[in-house]
Amino acid sequence: MSLVPPPVDLAEGRQGHYAGAVSRLVAFGLDVGISWGLFTLGVGAFSLAWNLVTGRQIVLGHYQVASIVLLVAWEFIYFAYQWALGGKTIGMALLGIQVVQQDGSAMRPKNAVVRTLAFPLSIIILGLGFLGILTGRERRALHDRIAGTSVVYAWDARAARLRWLARKDVTVPATEPS
Repeated sequence: MSLVPPPVDLAEGRQGHYAGAVSRLVAFGLDVGISWGLFTLGVGAFSLAWNLVTGRQIVLGHYQVASIVLLVAWEFIYFAYQWALGGKTIGMALLGIQVVQQDGSAMRPKNAVVRTLAFPLSIIILGLGFLGILTGRERRALHDRIAGTSVVYAWDARAARLRWLARKDVTVPATEPS
């Protein structure tokens, strides 16, 4: 049984276009919530295990520097690993956006690490590093420029195929017995 591919007009859409500020901001907000939630669950699980094994409570207030170092390391791993693995974080996947090389090819792990390290720079300079998302034609923030990456929409082709498969007026040819 072979299916006819969807018409070209169904496959066209936002895919490959530079992602806008709202999509990127919402995806980042989701990622912050998800990463903090996972961090909190991890710290809680560790604290519970420590309490069960030693019988003593861990008070994070006594280990503020260690807590901050652990949080920064966790955030680095959360973003860099996901960007290196597939070019998108959980929040980006939910919003249908993806980080790619400037030429549109898949992002390399080196670019993911550089982008993650450069990201705080966009914030530290009073948020001016994000101005390129609003004003630039390619909508690239400072950390995108440093890492040689762009953020694009990446979900329309799959959605178009699902819409095509769900259409009621499409008939699937019957398979012939062999």
